[in-house]
This record gives sequence, structure tokens and C-alpha cells, in this order.
Amino acid sequence: MENEEMNLRQWIRRLNPTWKLLRSWKLKGGISAQVIGLEIAQADEQNLKLVARVHGDADIEHNPSVASDEFNLLQVLRSQGVLVPKPYVVDHSRSLFDRPALLIEYIEGQTEFAPTDMNDYIKQMASAISKLHHIDCTKVDVSFLPRQIDHDRKLRNIAILKKIHIEGDAVIHEKILAFLHTPSKNRAAILHGDFWPGNLMWKDGQLVAMIDWEDAAFGDPLSDLANGRLEMLFYYGVEAMEQFTNQYVALMPRLDLSHLAFWDIYAAVRLAGFAEWGLDVQIVDRMRERHNGFVQQAVSLIKRT
Repeated sequence: MENEEMNLRQWIRRLNPTWKLLRSWKLKGGISAQVIGLEIAQADEQNLKLVARVHGDADIEHNPSVASDEFNLLQVLRSQGVLVPKPYVVDHSRSLFDRPALLIEYIEGQTEFAPTDMNDYIKQMASAISKLHHIDCTKVDVSFLPRQIDHDRKLRNIAILKKIHIEGDAVIHEKILAFLHTPSKNRAAILHGDFWPGNLMWKDGQLVAMIDWEDAAFGDPLSDLANGRLEMLFYYGVEAMEQFTNQYVALMPRLDLSHLAFWDIYAAVRLAGFAEWGLDVQIVDRMRERHNGFVQQAVSLIKRT
């Protein structure tokens, strides 16, 4: 902890020699990255709060330039009016920490899992993710983003499908494998990659930021939609999931939904490890029931294609 504090002080001095680190504290929610809050005294006596994100081994293995990419992406998104933290500086040299890190704006707000107005909550969620997907990527540089999250690698191994209880269905396997080699019918968009309520910050009933962009990619927007659909089902049930879907689709009139069921399967595989998240047994049982229903609905739709 002492070395960490010293590294943070050194980093702050590099950014601005007049700044002084007053305190640091661990922030909740850091799974793939270590997340540290910082309070800084500025020369004008106005304190500034920042967040240090030190990326973990899994992120680095997936993308060695994850910190630089996240920094660049936040700059692009802010230029397009997307609600994200302001990026301050990135350290990809590993000279301060033993892994890449970046400093970003501290957002005054919190995650919200029990909204008082569910309709407005869903409307704001759908608006935020559709605004991201509407960005014209011919006018901004997103060449640094990974191409579509590698669903081929994740789904090619049919054994993985045992996790979602369709391992014995040869017809579904064939259709999924065919899908993996089918070009997207939608214009490629910037993807958050992990769109769910835990990556949204709220203040006074207003969505103020989307956070945690380490899984961002460039590809079919149905990937984000499917992930959001399953997460909404997990936390709020079928009605909320369908409402979120309908709100999003209404904001994306040119979206081709014909491959949504396949992306639902992708999301189900991606989130199949929920039993290992350390949740209460009753919550896990509820999620398992909803996860199974989500998969079976997707399977039924795929069979009819």
C-alpha cells in the first residue's frame, strides 16, 4: 500500500507539478481492473477527484494496449457527446505500476439497481446505448478498437454450449456455426462490450455516465443489445427486458434484428458463469431460471429461421 501511494503521488506530480495528493481509497466494483479514488489539492485550492484504473492480467492478455485504447476511446466518445468520464492521462510504460493504468474523471454518482421510476430508468438506458451505436464511425478514428468481440472463438467449441443446456441439439449447433461465418447485416458500431446496470452511474434520477470500457470493440450493435437484454432479465424480469428492447429498437429504426437470437445465445454463453460470482444462493437460483428461459426462447427463434 505504501509503494502504491508513492506511485500515485509520483504520477500526480508528472501530470501537474502543482497538484498534491490528499488521499486515496479503493473503489468498489473493480473486477477486471483495480480502481482507486484520488482526491487532489490544486493550486487554486479547489480539490479535484480522479480515478486511477490499473488494468488486470485478464484485460492485458485480451488486449495488451487496453489502457491506451480506453483512453483514446473516452476522448472520442466525449467528442460525440456520449456520457463518459473525462480521461486525463495514460501510463502504458508500466514504470509506475507493473501494468497499464490511466487516470480519469471521478463521477459524482452511483450505480442504481432499485430505480423509483422504472420506465424512465429504462428509457435513459436505451437512449444512452443507442446514442453510442449511432456514432458515425467514418467521421471518428476508431481504428485502435478491436474488431467485433471474437464470438467465433467463444462459440466454435460446441462443448461450451453445455453450459446453456443445448448441447444435444445438432440443428442448433449447425445454425450457430453457420451464423459465425455470416456477415453482419448491421452497420458496425462502437460497442461498450459489457452493457449492464452495474456500468451505469446515476445522480438524482439522471444517468450521468457509462463506465468501464475495457471490453469495448467495433462490430454489430446487436451484441450490446443482447447483453443488456439478459442483464435486464436477471435483475428486473421479462417485462423490463422487453421494454428495454422495444425502447432501444424504436431509437434504431434501421437495425436489422434477424440475428438477435444468435446474439442472445452469445450473451448467454458470455454470462453463463453467474453461479461463480459469489451471489446469494436464492439470487443464483433465480438467475439460473431466467438464464434457461432466455436460452430456450433464443433456441425456439433460431429453429424457426
